[in-house]
Amino acid sequence: IWAFGCVLYEMLAGKRAFEGESVTELIASVLKGEPDWEGLPGDTPWGIKELLRRCLEKDPNRRLRDSWDVRIEIERASEPATLSPTVAISAARPARWRLVIPWVLVMVFSLLAGFSLSGLWNRSTPKLGIVRRFSLNLPQRERLWLGERLERSSVALSPDGGRLVYVASGGGSQQLYLREMDELEARPIPGTEDARNPFFSPDGEWVAFLTSGKLKKVSLSSGASETICDALPVSSGGSWGTDDSILFTPTPNSGLVRVSADGGTPSPVTNPDVTKGEFGHLYPKELPGGKALLFTIRTGEGWGETGIAVLSFETGQWRTLIKDGTCPQYLPTGHLLYGRSGGLLVVPFDLGRLQVTGPPVRILEGIVTRVGAEFSLSEDGSLVYLPGAWGWPERTLAWVDRQGQAVPLPVPPGSYETPRVSPNGRRAVTVIYDRQTGDSEIWAFDLARPLLTRFTFAARRCWFPCWTPDGKRVTFALATGRAPDLSWKAGDGTGAEERLAEMEYAQFPTSWSRDGRTLLFTNEHPETKYDIWFLPVADKGEPQPWLKSHFVETAAVFSPDGRWIAYQSDETGRFEIYVKPFLGRGRKQPVSTNGGTEPLWAPNGRELFYREGDKMMAVAVEADPEFSAARPRLLFEGRHSRSSVLANYDITPDGQRFLMVKPGEQESALTQINVVLNWFEELRRLTETN
Repeated sequence: IWAFGCVLYEMLAGKRAFEGESVTELIASVLKGEPDWEGLPGDTPWGIKELLRRCLEKDPNRRLRDSWDVRIEIERASEPATLSPTVAISAARPARWRLVIPWVLVMVFSLLAGFSLSGLWNRSTPKLGIVRRFSLNLPQRERLWLGERLERSSVALSPDGGRLVYVASGGGSQQLYLREMDELEARPIPGTEDARNPFFSPDGEWVAFLTSGKLKKVSLSSGASETICDALPVSSGGSWGTDDSILFTPTPNSGLVRVSADGGTPSPVTNPDVTKGEFGHLYPKELPGGKALLFTIRTGEGWGETGIAVLSFETGQWRTLIKDGTCPQYLPTGHLLYGRSGGLLVVPFDLGRLQVTGPPVRILEGIVTRVGAEFSLSEDGSLVYLPGAWGWPERTLAWVDRQGQAVPLPVPPGSYETPRVSPNGRRAVTVIYDRQTGDSEIWAFDLARPLLTRFTFAARRCWFPCWTPDGKRVTFALATGRAPDLSWKAGDGTGAEERLAEMEYAQFPTSWSRDGRTLLFTNEHPETKYDIWFLPVADKGEPQPWLKSHFVETAAVFSPDGRWIAYQSDETGRFEIYVKPFLGRGRKQPVSTNGGTEPLWAPNGRELFYREGDKMMAVAVEADPEFSAARPRLLFEGRHSRSSVLANYDITPDGQRFLMVKPGEQESALTQINVVLNWFEELRRLTETN
């Protein structure tokens, strides 16, 4: 009856009863709005108008019951006695409604024929509105990939709910997989190696994603991929609008930008207000109508501190709606959906006033949540999410020999990252994340007696420790209310942290020259992404760029003799390992042959190690008088945590063992995606009872 009323209105008025550029906007129009009754022709009989109103009643109990009633109302409306004097006088000329009536009657009798078969139909098909749950399990050896900082998104559902895309690793580097929801198996999407943060176009035919310093899109029908613009691979979230523009975050410490889906130069949309404690704007989502935007604000120095804001495109101003939440999305039921502490919540939201109008209701538990929440929702009410817990993953430290045999260190499990062995091989330092807040500090321990002691105290964000060659100091990235700066502290843990250099954007130390005079570091820039710089510490000089381009170059490490630098770059479209002279002219030489990240030199300078997905590769090298490299060989293979800025492992001074980070059971068990169909029906019940 409702559909009949919509079609009849469009036949009479020449336009749709409810308008919307997307399914979400259309549903919102149906739930909140009314047809433009003044848009009907002036000679439309009162009876036909009343018929339309009764067909399009939002309350089903007030709607016409069946098509027999529709036929009776049409016949009554067509009788001369029911016509107004004006319409009766003009009945001689063909009014629009009279031309429409024959087609309307055809529709009515078609409906009646359809209703006569409805009994058979209902016996063979499930009823609409029934909530259904099931799980999709990944094939053996595949694992869902969340990234080392876990601020990224790994699952995306198409607007119509018919397609699922996820990021997974099958032993090598991660890539996108496509699962048609009416098929049994997923398939890898070619050309999406090293992809992360996927999101769909409004028509569900394209998927945009971030990879190796680029924002790209791939056609799901043809498989063709295109580069849209430059972007850091550690960016967080994106949204493809109905105007065919894309909103995303170019760096974790920046605001939102907009770029055409056809490519171009991104234009800024927001800039974090540091005076209000804003460190980055993430996970954008346009509201119906395209006049406002929801997004996540990283509100504290810890990665786990986020809030939800709304931006008005008309004023360019934004304000906080929810102080503790992430990944907001508007629902056609008039609610905001968002993640918090391992669950999903909804809160009533006035779309016209852009205001929250009631208390939140927690509706789902057990979702992987850190900076972002791992879920995706289609416009028809299908929900997918990764089952898991709130908090940073639990990992262990282990010694791994050259054959891949691992021996765990006797330290308690924790969220470890980038361990570093001291030059004399007696001590080690590592970053440990607070599993609930995401705060990160550096901890130290003696390798002979692994008792962890806290090393840094001045901040809640310390990363990428790096020993000086004499072992007297530890360099690291330190953030206290601004972008991370280069800092250091005495290696025995005494004294306070001291800053070595301050720059506008984030810096991460990666390697010292053997003589201790020069420090290599990665500099983050919104235009050139990650670049390699050096700081002449001994000469008290200013930071200088060593390799600066529009590609991502990072993880730079000095050779033991200080003449060469090994680094990773995505200039070919994926990360590869290169070696180039530190000073003087000289061409760069490729080392890896099938992708590579996280290079480290052997202490004797005769080998270079790097990661190829889960593989540890070794390359025999000659560095004097010129550099040359043999063909890479597999040293061992195993699941160990990775990093995009610095090697997430270290080597003992004798070059025989690797100190590595092993994922815990929960992180290794990310092989399941939960699906809920007709979730809006469950949401309705939950919100009515709260």
